Amino acid sequence: MQRWRGYEAVPGGWGRSVVTIGVFDGVHRGHQAIIGHTVKRARDLGLQSVVITFDPHPSEVVRPGSHPAVLTEPVRKAELIEQLGVDALCVIPFTPEFSHKSPDNFVHDVLVGALHAAAVVVGDNFRFGHKAAGDVALLERLGRQFGFTVEEAPLVSDDGDDGVVFSSTYIRSCVDAGDVRAAASALGRPHRLAGVVVRGDQRGRELGFPTANLMVHRYAAVPADGVYACWLIRGGENAGRWPASVSIGTNPTFSGRERRVEAYVLDFAGDLYGERIALDFVGHLREMRTYDGIEALVAQIREDVEQTRVMLQ
Repeated sequence: MQRWRGYEAVPGGWGRSVVTIGVFDGVHRGHQAIIGHTVKRARDLGLQSVVITFDPHPSEVVRPGSHPAVLTEPVRKAELIEQLGVDALCVIPFTPEFSHKSPDNFVHDVLVGALHAAAVVVGDNFRFGHKAAGDVALLERLGRQFGFTVEEAPLVSDDGDDGVVFSSTYIRSCVDAGDVRAAASALGRPHRLAGVVVRGDQRGRELGFPTANLMVHRYAAVPADGVYACWLIRGGENAGRWPASVSIGTNPTFSGRERRVEAYVLDFAGDLYGERIALDFVGHLREMRTYDGIEALVAQIREDVEQTRVMLQ
């Protein structure tokens, strides 16, 4: 997959293409349907498929301070998009200047001038241009003017009676509530939290359960306080995965104030300090509690570890 930073980086000889546009945070099942439709349509036409996305999240530029929790970091998002068979990913820097581009100019400069779009695939709730003034009807009208078709990909919902439509907002609410199973169902895989392992206060080691303290991105979608069964993922020459019992919270038994993500990695004796790892959240074990003493806490941790083993079997 080719990767471009900005539509100005598209090669001069780039031919016609089938394009889809969105933030695609999470690359969830709804996104997968839209991108998959784009890839199939491009192959049917003998053209290249292109995904346009933005960095940073548009809301942070349009409404500073409103940046939503991020489900997938840029590198991870690119990896997931590539796995769907896309030919090229164009990441447009979402600057204040770009945010003022009218719908007509966006289509003229990006879709037509840079990407020579033959078809554009969007969801039926698609909006674009300054102040989100453009909708699917306007895109279709501009398509007739500039010679591309517009295809709507239907929204994807769960199979239950409630018919919840999968969206990044819905998944963020699941993660925020600690419902990582519902998040995984909408994502099509476990929710992943990545970061660098840093030194903590060593209290876990003193209790006989040394933990890896994860420093995450400021906008990372961290699940609700509680204890979770996870897979710890390592890359590089030590690539692999290990079961982990993960605690998120302030360590109330020790009157902690700083919210932390701490992973006790089962059947592991190595050193993770300074290493970038990821945690795939499989299930919620329990809420955070305050214990009367060390013995009660240690007994609960042992139970958490056993429940983690069972859940990840």
